Amino acid sequence: MSVATELTSAQRADLRTIAAMIVPASDEYKVPGADDPVIQADMLATLGRDTAPVAQALDHLAKLAGMPLAELEPARRDAVAQEFRASGGAAAATLVRVVLQCYYRDDRVLRSLGIEARAPFPKGHVLPEGDWSLLDPVRARGGTLRRAT
Repeated sequence: MSVATELTSAQRADLRTIAAMIVPASDEYKVPGADDPVIQADMLATLGRDTAPVAQALDHLAKLAGMPLAELEPARRDAVAQEFRASGGAAAATLVRVVLQCYYRDDRVLRSLGIEARAPFPKGHVLPEGDWSLLDPVRARGGTLRRAT
């Protein structure tokens, strides 16, 4: 099996289509969908090691659809997407992760969430104090890792 180094034009069209299904645009929140050209460009530019599993997921989607997903009528796309969720495995999980990570690092999306569009460092981000007692069962198990010497 050859390792994909970039997506074909049909795969890019299907990526855009499934991305819009995963995160559609919202007029209410004034945010683009994950099919936005800027977000899509980010996805394609940063795929890296995820290129092969994403290509595999897109090929699986096209196989389920019997044609490129982008060419399928919208009503049938939903049925194919449901089947894909059930049968896509790790490649589908990688595809969804790529879509979400690129979507949620878009400046417009961050601003809509009330998050300053900047790198987390050097200022950092303040997180609310959590319930540390949730870690008690983990602490009770004791150390399972080898101690550094």
